[in-house]
Amino acid sequence: MAKCGDCGPGYKTPLDAMKGPREEIVYLPCIYRNTGIKKPDYLATVDVDPKSSTYCKVIHRLPMPNVNDELHHTGWNACSSCFGDTTKKRDRLILPCLISSRIYIVDTGTDLRAPRLYKAIEPVEMYWKCNLANPHTTHCLGSGEIMISTMGDPSGNGKGCYGGNINVWDWTTHELIQSIDVGKNSIPLEIRFLHDPAAAEGFIGCALSGAVHRFYKTENGTWAAEKVIQVPNKKVNGWLLPDMPGLITDILISLDDRFLYFSNWLHGDIRQYDITDTRKPKLVGQVFVGGSIVRGGPVTVTEDQELDCQPEPFVIQGKRVQGGPQMIQLSLDGQRLYVSTSLYSGWDKQFYPDMIREGSVMLQIDVNTTKGGLTANKKFLVDFGKEPEGPALAHEIRYPGGDTTSDIWI
Repeated sequence: MAKCGDCGPGYKTPLDAMKGPREEIVYLPCIYRNTGIKKPDYLATVDVDPKSSTYCKVIHRLPMPNVNDELHHTGWNACSSCFGDTTKKRDRLILPCLISSRIYIVDTGTDLRAPRLYKAIEPVEMYWKCNLANPHTTHCLGSGEIMISTMGDPSGNGKGCYGGNINVWDWTTHELIQSIDVGKNSIPLEIRFLHDPAAAEGFIGCALSGAVHRFYKTENGTWAAEKVIQVPNKKVNGWLLPDMPGLITDILISLDDRFLYFSNWLHGDIRQYDITDTRKPKLVGQVFVGGSIVRGGPVTVTEDQELDCQPEPFVIQGKRVQGGPQMIQLSLDGQRLYVSTSLYSGWDKQFYPDMIREGSVMLQIDVNTTKGGLTANKKFLVDFGKEPEGPALAHEIRYPGGDTTSDIWI
């Protein structure tokens, strides 16, 4: 957190945030649904300080009061857009539950290293007040309010599944004003604006089509999009389909708006692009840390537009990583990229059954911020296969002081 004497949470600008202190702990929701372990999901606090005696260890676990919640994308109650408001504090972490439709509020302000449950909002409130269900992602807003996106309604209709549009809303009237087609069933999943408050543009990763689109505001005030990156499908044998997409499941932008990162959960790689020219991203870093196409596995790649051979299985500290790179989080200075391997317990069970049995992991990728480049840090491994209650599926990564995907400046 910034120490300015008289200010609200976070940092005044994105570049100020890059000068902030190194992360010492991170939070991850850990899921037991679909694993066969009848225990509640929990919020894990992990020590990521290399000088600490508990480095790479889970130092605290906060279990939820219920089972089968499927904790998903967490977010803060306030962010750097409230920097000028001394009445605001970043002291509550919001945990939406994708399956149970609960929303947990966790107190991180009392003890950063040992969060405690503050409040639970039961599903009936969302059902009756909003006619919505299945909360997916939560994000703080510049107004101090909290936005939560959902994927369904109380009747079980999946209103947010397998879409192909970027939708533009008028925030004051809550009306849909424009839809931008980025491909039928492409599943535009994660959207990231550039951090510069003056920049009316950003990128969106489309999971199923393997494409990244740049979206931007036009001179006449409308919005448009153009495809700027395409991950080719691979022709395969021994898999669900003859064509395997990369499945872009997370995407983020460095605080200086210089680099774009995303993960291909099925192919198994993380990519780094130089976006100095946002219309022409340039691939400058790539690392494989698992995935479905590793050599010696059940899948044989018969045609590949990018690789000469299938990548080797990723082994770190004697453990073979099951699953593929999924949620990613970048350090404020841009030099460390953290990655977890669980996507959604139902899909984990279908595509990576070994991860269900052995648990997910969190890894750290060292980033070359001068010319680009990604290298797995072989000294860093958090193995959620060794949890006290049994192997767990760790998901999204959050820093107490804000991070590149939870902070906005408007």
